[in-house]
Amino acid sequence: MAKVIGGVGTSHVPAIGAAVDGGKTQEPYWKPVFDGMQAARDWIARTKPDVCIVVYNDHASCFSLALTPTFALGVAERYQPHDEGYGPRPVPVVQGAPELSWHLAESLILDEFDITVVSEMTVDHGLTVPLSVLFGQPTSWPCQVIPLCVNVIQYPPPTGRRCLKLGQAIRKAIEAYPADVRVAVIGTGGLSHQLQGERAGLINAEFDNAWLDDFVAAPEQVAQKDHLELLREAGSEGLECVMWLVMRGALQAEVDVVHRFYHVPASNTAYGLLVLEDVAPPLHTTT
Repeated sequence: MAKVIGGVGTSHVPAIGAAVDGGKTQEPYWKPVFDGMQAARDWIARTKPDVCIVVYNDHASCFSLALTPTFALGVAERYQPHDEGYGPRPVPVVQGAPELSWHLAESLILDEFDITVVSEMTVDHGLTVPLSVLFGQPTSWPCQVIPLCVNVIQYPPPTGRRCLKLGQAIRKAIEAYPADVRVAVIGTGGLSHQLQGERAGLINAEFDNAWLDDFVAAPEQVAQKDHLELLREAGSEGLECVMWLVMRGALQAEVDVVHRFYHVPASNTAYGLLVLEDVAPPLHTTT
C-alpha cells in the first residue's frame, strides 16, 4: 500500500531559482536562506520519497486567463520546464508518475472534486523552485513528480477549507493505491508578499509566524481565514498560502515539526519553510 511519508511547505520565490542557476547560493545575501534549507534537504535525502506531489500555481505560463482551472492535475510521463521570458530554467525535465496520477484523478473526481486532468503541460518556477530547494542541482530529479496546479491568480480562487479537504482526499486516494509507493506532498507559495500596487513590497512577519504556528497546531482554524483577511494581512500574492493547506490536509491532525525556517527578505518576499511528519504511533509493550 502507498503511504504519505510527510509534507513540506515552501515559498517558491523565483529569485531562489535564479540564485541556484547562477551559482549565487553562497553569496552573503543568499547564504542565510540556503543554510536554512539544509535541514529540509537532509530530510528528503533520508526519507527518499518515490513520488512528490507538488502543489503550486502557474504564473500565466502553461495556463492563461483564457483557461484557468481551479485544480489541474498532471497525468503525463514528463513535464518540460517552461520558458518564462528568459529561457527555461536549466533544470532536469520533470518525470511524472502517470499511473498514480490517474489513480488520484479517478479517486478525487469520484470524491466530487472537479479536477481538470492535464495530459500535456509545462511547469514554471512555481514547481521547479521547490524541487531546487529540496534537491539542489542534480542531473536528474531523484523522484517522480505529480504536478497539482491551483488557481490563485484569477478570482475566485479556492478557499483554504477546500484546499484542506482536497489534501484529505489525496491522502485517502494514496492509501488506496495498491503499489508500495512512498509519497511526499509539497505545498508551495507565499508567505506574505505583494508584487504590485501601493502595497508592493509588503511583508508581514508577525502574521506569517502566527499563521505557521496555527498551520501546525490548528489547521482547521487556519483554513477558515477568508480571502479578504489573507489579502489584507499577507498581500495579494500572499493568498498563495492556501496551497500549503493541501499538504496539511494530507497529514494527520497531529504532526511533528521536523524543521521550520523563516527569513526576510528573499527577493521582495518573506521566505517560509516547514517539514512535517505524522506523529509516530506509540510503541506497544507487553507485560
